[in-house]
Amino acid sequence: MSDIYEAAANSLGLFSSSCLTKIELRLTCKNLSDRDALSKPDPCFILKMKSHGQWMEVDRTEVIRSSVNPTYSKVFTLDFYFEEVQRLRFELYDINSSYNGTKEADFLGSVECTLGQIISQRKLSKALLKPGGNVGKISAEELTGNDDYIELSFSARKLDDKDFFTKSDPFLEIYRLNEDATLQLVYRTETVMNNLNPVWKTFKVSLNSLCSGDHERKLQCTVWDWDSNGKHDYIGEFEATFTEMRGAIDGRQVQWPCINSKYKTKKKNYKNSGIIILNQCKIIKMHSFLDYIMGGCQIQFTVAIDFTASNGDPRNSCSLHYIHPFQPNEYLKALVAVGEICQDYDSDKMFPAFGFGAQIPPEFKVSHDFAVNFNEENPECAGIQGVVEAYQACLPKLQLYGPTNIAPIIQKVAGSASQELHTKEAMVRQYFILLILTDGVITDMSETREAIVQASHLPMSIIIVGVGNADFEDMQMLDGDDGILRSLRGEPVLRDIVQFVPFRNFKHASPAALAKSVLAEVPNQVVEYYNSKGIKPKVPREFQSSRPFGP
Repeated sequence: MSDIYEAAANSLGLFSSSCLTKIELRLTCKNLSDRDALSKPDPCFILKMKSHGQWMEVDRTEVIRSSVNPTYSKVFTLDFYFEEVQRLRFELYDINSSYNGTKEADFLGSVECTLGQIISQRKLSKALLKPGGNVGKISAEELTGNDDYIELSFSARKLDDKDFFTKSDPFLEIYRLNEDATLQLVYRTETVMNNLNPVWKTFKVSLNSLCSGDHERKLQCTVWDWDSNGKHDYIGEFEATFTEMRGAIDGRQVQWPCINSKYKTKKKNYKNSGIIILNQCKIIKMHSFLDYIMGGCQIQFTVAIDFTASNGDPRNSCSLHYIHPFQPNEYLKALVAVGEICQDYDSDKMFPAFGFGAQIPPEFKVSHDFAVNFNEENPECAGIQGVVEAYQACLPKLQLYGPTNIAPIIQKVAGSASQELHTKEAMVRQYFILLILTDGVITDMSETREAIVQASHLPMSIIIVGVGNADFEDMQMLDGDDGILRSLRGEPVLRDIVQFVPFRNFKHASPAALAKSVLAEVPNQVVEYYNSKGIKPKVPREFQSSRPFGP
């Protein structure tokens, strides 16, 4: 990667160590138009990412000479963040054979999408945005392996005896050789007392810890005779790699001679100081958020909006629900910021939207879970824009009232999630995210706590955004980060599913900052739920979609 590409990538956070996972993108193109009757195009894709409103080039493929159906060997590797909208643009150029730059190249077309859209559909097919019938295909693949765990079971035979009156008390240490030639301790076994043929306990270690995902990385394994004063006697050592250890996966033993270098130099007939035996190597797959998403899991996004009187008359410019012609209110800002992320993982882009705390027509009775589009049979809106339009259209028809009760809406969404719980063999898994936008402290705290505890058993997460300047201190107790939430009956929440943030903390920040804060915990919550139920992700669907990307 050139310096300019590296600078761009760094500014976009491509090399951040805190990312959830890495994604590989592969590109092919079909039926490119022949621009020159005498020759075929020499196509090259350039990948750009949007940062601070500007498209920045990150990398490019090789040039495929004289081809209308290029398949590129170049693989784009990107860091993936569920909580961010990562906008991509793929530009295709016909590169002049004598000049590899784009200045003299012919522009063949481009495709824009988000990384989330590629991931949620696994493979995408989309016509280039320039006439000619050209089709570009993008496939996504997670770089897997580093999150897996390895279960190892070692023993030894005929170790050297280092003690005068008893036998050696051996233990084994495994070190990883780092890039800078330093050694990092990976694991130390327990000590087996008075035994030259020890069998150490089976242990687990992540593949990332063992060898940083590099199966050929050298591992230095050292055997010691334990001494109570801490001056352990060196028995010997051997080198191994994870590739060698994999030989014990099928129950076969892998053996290494334990060598004491001093003895090897001094003793003529020295063979070894014992034999180290790996009796078992078992790979334990740790499924990731992307394993489930790429296996077809859909995020079902639901919105609940507070229409209590404390928001103020929507006709008044001081109201939190005031619709300004040029500036969206806080409800709309929060809705769009979070919804933009979630919509990429919902195939039908239809989002249920509910309101609470208002008197609704025609009887004008107070409701805490009414459809914002007033269609109780079908509360879904077409896309985030559909939710925005339904919200704006319903405001003049409502009478803002109270109190602020959110337990009913949690229970409503939990009812849908509960149906998913009982369809373990469903073709498409669904995980529910409920976004609650409220301007004040809730008045049904005990019922809400009970509803959250029950929802923690379901494929469901709850995001609460506090709008306005109310005192939200009591709301923090719903967020399980600071302790274990319990119902009034004392039942603890099974897992932390609530994230609460006051919007005022992000009033002067970008919408992306708000979305990042409230959605950062969702991937782990999804994985935690499915792992707790023993539900494995389905095999990724190898399908192609010709329907348009989102805007």
